[in-house]
Amino acid sequence: MLTARDPVLMDLDGVFVPLITPFDADGGVAVDALAGLAKQVLDDGAAGLVALGTTGEPGSLTEEERAAVVTALVEVCRGRDVPLVVGASTEAAVRALPAEVSAAMALVPPFTRPGAAGVLAHLRAVAAASPVPLIVYHVPQRTGQELPPAALRAIAEIPGVVGVKYATGRIDADAAAFLTDLPEHFTALCGDDALIAPMLALGARGAVAASAHLATADFARLVRDGAGDAALVARLVAVAGAVFAEPNPTVLKAVLHAQGRIPTPSVRLPLLPAAAESRDAVLAVLSAL
Repeated sequence: MLTARDPVLMDLDGVFVPLITPFDADGGVAVDALAGLAKQVLDDGAAGLVALGTTGEPGSLTEEERAAVVTALVEVCRGRDVPLVVGASTEAAVRALPAEVSAAMALVPPFTRPGAAGVLAHLRAVAAASPVPLIVYHVPQRTGQELPPAALRAIAEIPGVVGVKYATGRIDADAAAFLTDLPEHFTALCGDDALIAPMLALGARGAVAASAHLATADFARLVRDGAGDAALVARLVAVAGAVFAEPNPTVLKAVLHAQGRIPTPSVRLPLLPAAAESRDAVLAVLSAL
């Protein structure tokens, strides 16, 4: 498994699955189900895993539960020799990462909206403290912080930063300006499941896609072969649209439970369970693949 800080050793091509955190009937973390889910998506073509991303509901987990999630996925990734990325956005969080973790995913500071200069200063401090490379997570819909291409290019030049999960929700002139002018050592990963194809066309080399819990092999093929198969792209855009019909990961968990892959569809507050209609819409799209 990749653990070195040297950017040339960080292979971020392909689909990374940001795993849900399954809960058992008593409300605790279903560690065995998590490990089984991780193995299945890797068997089906995922290039690596992300732990404690937004899809994993990390804010609702206790410190002990977060540690249990990371420990379980470290074991899976060690056995498969694939990278494990863990959500960690502060100096303290990255210092606490186990040695086997390949990279940290650091969120652009949310809520405070510190401006580009503040974002850069924060990420420099986190990168300097981190024993592993950073992938910056840029998702302005959640953080409230927009960043122009010049700021993103400055982030790409921070020592120890090797990539970005780019999830602005749109493909516009700023996206094109940034994605078509990436430093050689730096990888852009699509963070919007429905926009993987156009982002690949512009210069992204992979994706962090929650929808790839489902139809994993198809998402892996899309990234591997590019966006040339229009029918495949259309099918996967339909999957993504149905999965995100309600707040993530509520629909995804309902579908995984219906497939028998996790013991319950439970989420924790402030999330509420997905409607049966949303679950059934995803299952109908999957049946048409």
